[in-house]
Amino acid sequence: MEHPDLNLLLALDVLLEEGSVSGAARRMNLSPPAMSRTLGRIRETLGDPVFVLAGRKLVPTPRALAMREQVRVAVQHATQALAPATESNLTTLERRFSVRANDEFVGIHAGRLLEAMARDMPRAMLRFSPEEDDVDVEALRSGRIDLFISASRKLGPEIRVQPLFTTTFVGVARENHPIFEDDITPERLTRWGHIGISRRGKSAGPLDVALEAQGLHRHVSLIVPTPPAALFTLQDSDLLPQG
Repeated sequence: MEHPDLNLLLALDVLLEEGSVSGAARRMNLSPPAMSRTLGRIRETLGDPVFVLAGRKLVPTPRALAMREQVRVAVQHATQALAPATESNLTTLERRFSVRANDEFVGIHAGRLLEAMARDMPRAMLRFSPEEDDVDVEALRSGRIDLFISASRKLGPEIRVQPLFTTTFVGVARENHPIFEDDITPERLTRWGHIGISRRGKSAGPLDVALEAQGLHRHVSLIVPTPPAALFTLQDSDLLPQG
């Protein structure tokens, strides 16, 4: 039996991580045509397209998605078997990690993250960047950001996603607001205008999805970029701030 070319395993792992031939080519120091030929050999070996076009993007096939973890573990084990016995010294790592997250996450968690970095990676830098109008999948693919933290964004199937924690909604209104005169129900919640909170100027979010499921619709009268701005605004109005 002919042994398979194990170089194809490494190439497949990089392709699954990058989600593009050009990105994988850069990682492996190959030209895009050479990487395309390697992908052709992988397809021939597996008898599967591995990637298919969805619009202008390459998306892994169901078989490629099913074997992604197996491929990653196999490459990891092979790398560990061939690696020197010494462990990486994080205290000498000089790298900037770019994280896209909202102000709430930065305010709550930045301090503890900086403490951990000062202890384990004192020469590294942490850079938080706000949400922008570009596509987050592309920002991750291109390396403009290393980590994207979001509660509701849907990412592509090639992006590795991991839950970090859960949160709950807390409603806020001015003192003596008429909404407090009775039980607060979804129907009563839509009687007053809302303040939308969005850096991108969006007026709809997860709350609208939940309301629409009950046949309800809210009116967003004002959009502000941050929660503090919404709190200042609601003091003299009956508007209700909702992210």
